[in-house]
Amino acid sequence: MVDKTFYDRKDNVTLADVAKVTDSVLQREDKASLIIGDIATIKKATDKDICFFYDRKSKEAASGMNALACVTTADLAPLVPKNVVVLINDNPKLAYIKLNEYMYSLRKPSPGIDATAKIAKSAKIGKDCFIGANVVIGDNVEIDDNCRIEPNVVIEQGCKIGKRTRIAANASIAYAIIGSDCYIYSGARIGCDGFGFQLINGQHHRIEQLGRVIIGNDVEIGANACIDRGALDDTIIGDGCRIDNLVQIAHNDKLGCGCVIVAQVGIAGSCTLGNYVVCGGQVGLADHLNIGDGVQIAAQSGVMRDIEPGSVMMGSPCVPFKDFMRQVAFLQKNSTKK
Repeated sequence: MVDKTFYDRKDNVTLADVAKVTDSVLQREDKASLIIGDIATIKKATDKDICFFYDRKSKEAASGMNALACVTTADLAPLVPKNVVVLINDNPKLAYIKLNEYMYSLRKPSPGIDATAKIAKSAKIGKDCFIGANVVIGDNVEIDDNCRIEPNVVIEQGCKIGKRTRIAANASIAYAIIGSDCYIYSGARIGCDGFGFQLINGQHHRIEQLGRVIIGNDVEIGANACIDRGALDDTIIGDGCRIDNLVQIAHNDKLGCGCVIVAQVGIAGSCTLGNYVVCGGQVGLADHLNIGDGVQIAAQSGVMRDIEPGSVMMGSPCVPFKDFMRQVAFLQKNSTKK
């Protein structure tokens, strides 16, 4: 069940509303006026709630369903108990997203600037922005309309933030240009020095990092993720990327559109990822690699060479997925021999 302490909720949502919002077909028109209590999982739904059934693997749980209503596919509908009102939808997962967004919304602070915020006189703040407590905004920063800058955020000089972007508490932004409709999660560090050193006479001398971080539109960057600015060229994150918590993206890396980078991935410097690349958790990439469009790399893989577009890779060092499974099968077969 959803804890209403943290969210605003639309009340008196009927099954007719659900059908309309989710583009579902209600199988019992006489039940159209019934009001749902909440959205719930199959196992926890009560006789006042609605749930979503989209995976045949959950058929055992579905057989004991106690919900008021269930959104499911035509193929799975016969598995729903007779006392549960069925709504047919070709894509129950998408239907869930639509109903979720219709019924619930995050509580948003009213526009305004907290008295404790420190904003340089040369900074430009757009219309209807929220600037939280103890925010620090440097010289010549530009923040566009309807942005949300939460407590303790630091935005250093010259940075630009696009419309409707949210920067969550305790994040820091430097040497960066960020697009519209982005969400930078709590504790993220954008634009820190890249890891650049040169060994001279037995000492590591720091190389000044002169590039920027350029982040496109509709990008999400997870909590405590780190994106270093370029050494000379820019570090670039393309439109629509989703970067999970605790990800490290090094200097000069370039990510195409729609990439998904899961938690604890580490990408060494000067790598280029194409569009819609997916890296599972704890993937590691060596430096100066080129990863083609649509590549999928399984969790904990180690990438040491360029990867052709569309490849599915796994292992450390990673190999094509089918080759990895053959290796596993070979090892299992031979480990049982005496």
